[in-house]
Amino acid sequence: MLSIKQLYFFKNKMLKEKEVKLRQVRDDVVDCQKCSLYKTRIFPVIGQGSHSAKIMFIGEAPGAQEDKTGIPFCGASGKFLDELLNSAGIKREEVYICNLLKCRPPGNRDPKSEELEVCTPYLEKQIEAINPKIISPLGRHSMNFLMKKFNLVEQIDLISKIHGKIFNIENNIKLVPLYHPAVAVYNANMKEVLIKDFEILKAI
Repeated sequence: MLSIKQLYFFKNKMLKEKEVKLRQVRDDVVDCQKCSLYKTRIFPVIGQGSHSAKIMFIGEAPGAQEDKTGIPFCGASGKFLDELLNSAGIKREEVYICNLLKCRPPGNRDPKSEELEVCTPYLEKQIEAINPKIISPLGRHSMNFLMKKFNLVEQIDLISKIHGKIFNIENNIKLVPLYHPAVAVYNANMKEVLIKDFEILKAI
């Protein structure tokens, strides 16, 4: 059995390795010119949160406010995400939040397949580095991408049918698709649905 001193040493070593990997992702994204989105962005939105996070939230792409600040989920959707986290007793600084795309698509249009192809390898490196216990895609684009990535193609359905369901994937990680917080920003009737879904995260 390892001593407390040895456990502390290995924990610090793992954190340093994560920081190195995530710093490399950050540098690569800042320099990235693999698609045309770098020409129209103000700031890339790489990710934010704890490198030891047990929960990783993955949205679709930055919006206008995120593009101005480089911070994920800092607009109206982000404020409601904070409310949802608080309702479940989860602190934002304890989770990690990022997107499929690191640059804002003009006019907040849907991501193009070629943009996802060149950008999502950065996300895959973030998932590998953080190694969370739970991955929660926020919205249908993120849900579809991640369910395909983790070999859940046959279980893909409308997000209205599988939100809040728990899927077991590789490395004992649980995938829990959730509605994007924006749905409650535009439809107040959805607020209670999202609150109940976030209670599932708290439970597991």
